[in-house]
This record gives sequence, C-alpha cells and structure tokens, in this order.
Amino acid sequence: MLRIIILGVFLLWSCNPKSQNSSSSDVLKTEFSLPKKLKEVSGIALSPDKKIIWAIEDAGNKNMVYGLDRGGKQVADVLVENTENNDWEDITSDKNGNLYIGDFGNNDNDRQNLSIIKIDLKSENQKSTKVIQKTTFHYESQTDFPPKKSNWLYDCEAFVEKDGYFYLFTKNRSKGFDGTFLVFKIPNKAGDFEAKLIGRLKLEGTYDDAAITSAAINSKNQIVLLTHKNIHIVSGFGNDNFNSAKILKISLNHNSQKEAVVFLDDKTLLIADERSKKEGGNVYKYSLQ
Repeated sequence: MLRIIILGVFLLWSCNPKSQNSSSSDVLKTEFSLPKKLKEVSGIALSPDKKIIWAIEDAGNKNMVYGLDRGGKQVADVLVENTENNDWEDITSDKNGNLYIGDFGNNDNDRQNLSIIKIDLKSENQKSTKVIQKTTFHYESQTDFPPKKSNWLYDCEAFVEKDGYFYLFTKNRSKGFDGTFLVFKIPNKAGDFEAKLIGRLKLEGTYDDAAITSAAINSKNQIVLLTHKNIHIVSGFGNDNFNSAKILKISLNHNSQKEAVVFLDDKTLLIADERSKKEGGNVYKYSLQ
C-alpha cells in the first residue's frame, strides 16, 4: 500500500505543469563575505576545476572580471579590454569552460544594444582578456522602446548556455507585477540575431519572490532561477518550448538582494548577494534536497 501511495504522489507532481511549492529543511549557509570593493556582484561562474569563482558587477562599474578563491580571497582583477560594461547582469559557462557575459541589463526596457560576449579567460594569472565573440540581439516580441509600462518584460539578468544556444529569462518590471517572465533562445555564435520567444511563464508571489536575477544549469538539465527570496527549479522543458516546463519553488527563508547563482555540483548551489549598508555582500552555499 505504501508503494502505491508514493507512486501516486510522484505521478501527481510529474503530470502537473504548474508551479509547485516545496518547504526545505536546509538552510542558506554563509561561505564567506565578498571583498569590500565588490558591492554590486551581478553574476558568478566557476573555473573548470572549480577552484576559482569568477564574478562581475553591473552598470556603473568597471569592465572587469574578478577572481576569488573558494575561501573568498580576491586573487585576480582581469580587465576586459575591447568592450564596455553597459550593464553586465550575468556570467555563465559552457561545457568546455568558455565564459560568457550577458550585457543585457535593460531596466527601462529601451536598450537596443543588447549583447552577449565571450571572453578569453583561462587563468587567474591573467591581467587582461579580450572579447573573442560578440552576439548582438533584439527580442522577437518587442516593437516599442520602451513598451507600455504594463508590458515591461524585456529586462534580463539571467541566462544559461546549453547545446550551442543561449537561453534568456527576463525580469518583470511591469506596472502591476504578476510574476510573468519570458524565455528567449539565441544561437551561441557571432552575429546579430532575433531572440526567439519560446516561453511565457509565471512565478508566484511578490517582486522579491518572483523577479528573476540570475540562472544556472546543471548536468541533469535542471535550471535554477534565482530571486531575492527563493530559488525555482525548472525541469521538463523542450529545447524550443518552455511553456510545458515544471517549476518547483523553494523558499530560502532569507530575503536579500541576491543577484548571482551557480551550480557547484548537481545538488549544490553557490549564491551571492549585493551589499546594502551592513547587510549582504556574501557568498552562500545551499544544498538541494
């Protein structure tokens, strides 16, 4: 009888495409405080050997990538020479360890110079690096710059690379926020592209619950979307269609301006938040159940 009950619960979850909620007994564990000069970390990624955490900051900061060791010591300041930091909002890597920076922050939904840059960064001993690939794009469904405030769905702070494509998850800044976000797909190659709309989904809750600030993907094809208060595990999606995806919401029981997430392994996350007065400015570890 117990086996039948467990099977029934599993089938109920797996067949329901709507958002699910999960209460977790795990806690957000502080790994270390970020260096004081890194007040506005907007994205983190790992070196292939996972010994270095690469960090970037967003608009108003330098076109630099910072290297931290796993204890939080700053070991590298790498200048990205042939570009500007218009609004760097996330950094990710592909399966080969190549690094990509999303210069697609768009708070006012009016930017028309959105891009993703690939950088030649292999070692914390580098003093500088260069852009070796630039992917520029515009959103398929955006025709006005900016659109009406009820349709401010074209800011972006989160992306992943998967199988030769970038997947972007937008941040809702609309008047009358309802948790809606869009998913776009762009080829990972040099050129100018129309970002294809492949999903329109919704997260539950307020802005702090449901405004997406970073994303990460693991080897099990699970994508984590980060917000100030929660993580959302996305699974069951197709490469060209996210509308049938399942979303599992996990509360972190902690509210801060969390802006960066990366998988340390398939079940462990590193999360960073911005410093605000005496709060935040940390890197945390979180273990998925």
